[in-house]
Amino acid sequence: MGLRSRRKGQRGEREAAEALAAIGVAARRTGQTCGTDAPDVETALPGVHVEVKRCERLNLSQALGQATRDAGPCRTPIVVHRANGKPWMVTLRLSDLPRLARAVVEALAAIVPPL
Repeated sequence: MGLRSRRKGQRGEREAAEALAAIGVAARRTGQTCGTDAPDVETALPGVHVEVKRCERLNLSQALGQATRDAGPCRTPIVVHRANGKPWMVTLRLSDLPRLARAVVEALAAIVPPL
C-alpha cells in the first residue's frame, strides 16, 4: 500500500471516529497497534468490530468478509464506509443486527442514568 493510500485510510479512520462521536458513540482510531485483527476504530459498543473503508468504489462483500475474519467469533463485524461527498454508512449482516442493537442498548445504559 502506498503512502498516499495509507494516509487516506488513516484520515478516513479519524473521520469515522469523529462521525461516531458526533452521534454519541465514544470512538477512537486504534492505529492498528493491537495487531491485524484489531478494529480500525475502537468504540464504546461492547463486542463490535469496526472496519472503516473510505473509497469511491467499495466491494462490500470483501470489506465485510475482512471485518468478519478480523472480528472472530465473539465480536459483531460492521463496516463503516463512505465515498467522497457522501454520508457515512454502516453495513452488517442482517443476522448480526440483534447483536448490534444489544451493544447499542448496553452502551447507552452505561452513559444514560436510569429514570
